[in-house]
Amino acid sequence: MDTRLQGRTALVTGATSNIGRAIALAYGAAGAHVAVSGRDPERGAAVIAQVRAAGGRADFVPADLDGSPGRSRALADAAVAALGRVDVLVNNAGVYPAGTTLTTDEETFDRIFAVNVKAPFFLTAALVPGMTERGGGVVVNIGSWIARLGVPGGSAYSASKGAVETLTRAWSAEFGPGGVRVNAVSPGVVADAGSELERLAVGMMRGTPADAVGRPEAIAVAAVYLASDDAAFVHGTVLDVDGGRTGVAVVAS
Repeated sequence: MDTRLQGRTALVTGATSNIGRAIALAYGAAGAHVAVSGRDPERGAAVIAQVRAAGGRADFVPADLDGSPGRSRALADAAVAALGRVDVLVNNAGVYPAGTTLTTDEETFDRIFAVNVKAPFFLTAALVPGMTERGGGVVVNIGSWIARLGVPGGSAYSASKGAVETLTRAWSAEFGPGGVRVNAVSPGVVADAGSELERLAVGMMRGTPADAVGRPEAIAVAAVYLASDDAAFVHGTVLDVDGGRTGVAVVAS
């Protein structure tokens, strides 16, 4: 039985599907009391039921993060009300509207940066002071391999994830002296088994060492590690969990 997060509390944004759901389940299994945050109460209830069925503790905290400081602060307050405090914050919620630079309009661009960058920025700003007052805490950001390996589409999304990686390092420098560790996980192409996303994305991982699409659970394992005392000496790091997508050359044959 994994008890690395026993007695801790965690807020996971975007926790009702895919990577966020897997992290919430893994945190619950490791002993944390989890605030499952998302827009859909039904999907949130399903995640909570899974956590509780495995013997964990979880509560649903609804949020539709739009980048405004007010909504980020409201989520922070709701999570503290549900958990008593927030020891671990996982900034996972994000949007990925498809589009090239030439086809992305201003509204779409602004929404990508609002959800992917501004929302975690202000949510972190709302929760870190409490962590510092208690002597420590953890922030885990979710980046993306696409921030460092260019592809023809999704330029605004990749730029937003590049910002998340930069914030990870900046926050580590800013908050580390107060006892708050900040790191990130950079997933490769990840999808649930048998999903439509897996079918569409499998070609993007062909030829990598893994030669397959990753599973959300692989990212969750890394997120548990970064939140635990096992990573006590890990600061400002972006942990690639991407099947070798960014670190290993894929040579056409």
